[in-house]
Amino acid sequence: MHDVPAKNPAKLFEIFRHRGVELPNRVVISPMQQYAAEASGLVNDWHFVHLTKLAVGGAGLVFTEALAVEPKARLTYGDLGIWSDDHIPGLARVADSIRANGAIAGAQLIHAGRKASMSRPWHGYVPLTEEDARERGETPWETISSTSVPANPGWHVPTALDEAGIEEVLALFEQAARRANRAGFDVLDIHGAHGYLIHCFLSPLANERSDRYGGSLENRMRFAIQVAEAVRRGWPEEKPLYYRLSCVDGIDGGWDLEESVALSRRLKACGVDVIDCSSGGLTQRATPAIIPRAPGFQVPYAARIRREADIPTMAVGLITDPFHAEEIVAAGDADLIAIGRESLFNPHWPHHAAQALGADPGFEDWAPQYGWWLYRRERARQAAKDAPAENQQTGTAAAQA
Repeated sequence: MHDVPAKNPAKLFEIFRHRGVELPNRVVISPMQQYAAEASGLVNDWHFVHLTKLAVGGAGLVFTEALAVEPKARLTYGDLGIWSDDHIPGLARVADSIRANGAIAGAQLIHAGRKASMSRPWHGYVPLTEEDARERGETPWETISSTSVPANPGWHVPTALDEAGIEEVLALFEQAARRANRAGFDVLDIHGAHGYLIHCFLSPLANERSDRYGGSLENRMRFAIQVAEAVRRGWPEEKPLYYRLSCVDGIDGGWDLEESVALSRRLKACGVDVIDCSSGGLTQRATPAIIPRAPGFQVPYAARIRREADIPTMAVGLITDPFHAEEIVAAGDADLIAIGRESLFNPHWPHHAAQALGADPGFEDWAPQYGWWLYRRERARQAAKDAPAENQQTGTAAAQA
């Protein structure tokens, strides 16, 4: 394209290969709910523009928000779904656009369990009531979980799944995986964290069952493993599968990191390729909470699981500085870096990180519609620094030039 300085090696911008999929770099856009769908759960222009913009920003992998495997698996009426073939065309349009703009297209599957039937964040982010039904036509629906324990006092009391109900949910995950493949996604992530259905089987604080799905660690892991197996049956062998875990509950007597290591070993054995390492969220929602947290506060979870379960990991959580992200990958604490809200603030964060680390000094990894201009702007700036002051164009003359 043009004569550019040599690139500096950066681990963050190395290729990452798993199964038949190659990520162009190690930066991942984390799934982020937009609450922008209509009640049908179909993709609209907001989702298309939002996700395309993030692909243009230079990430190696861009995930959709979590896609509900059935209508009552949604958090809110504004969530996207993948519970019917009607969802495939819109999702395929998104996947094609992500890929056309330089990133790998990923999707996440979710069943919100006892945290379903909620209002959108700007309507309170609390369980739906008959008042929501009157004001916005958003009628509460029945929720499900491992046992009939609400997430918080006053929240919806979920119906405890019996074994027949568990089999139905497993079938929903398998069908959703098949639809995600038909829509053209290349990577799939299972949401097993943040107090949603899978997490409520894992945590002893939410699981009071006395059958083969409760009690011992082996029993509490059973449903999570079965979901992975079901999704793997519906997901092609050559495509990678990720699994998001709350690696710790952060509550006395809750799910802990040692258990996450044990589960990660089991998930690897049934075809999971990357552990997506988050934490918390069993009861109160962590997303809207204002909690003091240090950058990379969840990286130690990714590091330990990577080391002890011998499986690639993805680190997430207030990683906003390119040099910090590079340090995490270079130290072997994680294989991938997921950014979320920082990408909303700066959709071109991956490209800017490459600039900061010297991995793309010539703007060659940008879309040429942007890179051609930006490289010349940078050259002009450098020339201005190097030229004597009397030779520099200013004001109207510079604008005309």
